[in-house]
Amino acid sequence: MEIKLIQLQMHGDERGSLVALEQDKNIPFHIKRVYYMFSTKESVRRGYHAHKELKQVAIAVRGSCRFLLDDSKERVEVLLDNPAQGLVIESFMWREMYDFSDDCVLMVLADQLYDESDYVRDYEEFIKLAG
Repeated sequence: MEIKLIQLQMHGDERGSLVALEQDKNIPFHIKRVYYMFSTKESVRRGYHAHKELKQVAIAVRGSCRFLLDDSKERVEVLLDNPAQGLVIESFMWREMYDFSDDCVLMVLADQLYDESDYVRDYEEFIKLAG
């Protein structure tokens, strides 16, 4: 499985740092939805789903967390701990997020609006559909 991490250009000086996110430039799709998770307990695992069509880029804008990505053939763990780096999550990729630092803010950019029918929430169903 190829894991795609996008290096986001960081601008800064003595005042601080800035990263700009632009659709079809450093984000490989039109952005239709943005959400973020925070105050997630370290022992909590989130995700446990795949999307049939949706594509996403996840960025730990503060702190860190780990992703488990599964394409039904291979499982890969990825640490996100750099606000100038985005993890591309293609459609039909099972994902679980865990090991959140106390200060983690995980932002996700998506190429579609929320649509419950796009979710595959059962791992066995995911494996059947992916095969």
